[in-house]
Amino acid sequence: QVQLIESGGGLVQVGGSLRLSCVDSGGTLSYSTVAWFRQAPGKEREFVAANRRGADDRYYADSVKGRFTISRDRAKTTVFLQMNSLKPEDTAVYYCATGRPITSTIRTMGGYSNWGQGTQVTVSS
Repeated sequence: QVQLIESGGGLVQVGGSLRLSCVDSGGTLSYSTVAWFRQAPGKEREFVAANRRGADDRYYADSVKGRFTISRDRAKTTVFLQMNSLKPEDTAVYYCATGRPITSTIRTMGGYSNWGQGTQVTVSS
């Protein structure tokens, strides 16, 4: 059974950094495409980054490209989202998701079947 658990959120000042982590108690991360989405108050959930299963392919939203990095640990049991140069507009609940999307759906919520509960990231100015 897939159970995704995010951690690492918190309050940070503009320009600061945070690293989010996502683990799956069911041990499925190693063979799943993993993505991070976020949802700010009053807005729809949006794609942030993804790492395709079995490959080094990484995808990023234009708004975070060059500032955020998605990665996995050597054992493929944890996925990270390193967030640097944070801005107030990065404030949101960040969700980890897994699935087997095709290329055309890798940036869409429909490409993922498993979701975590989310972790709050707040960037203060």
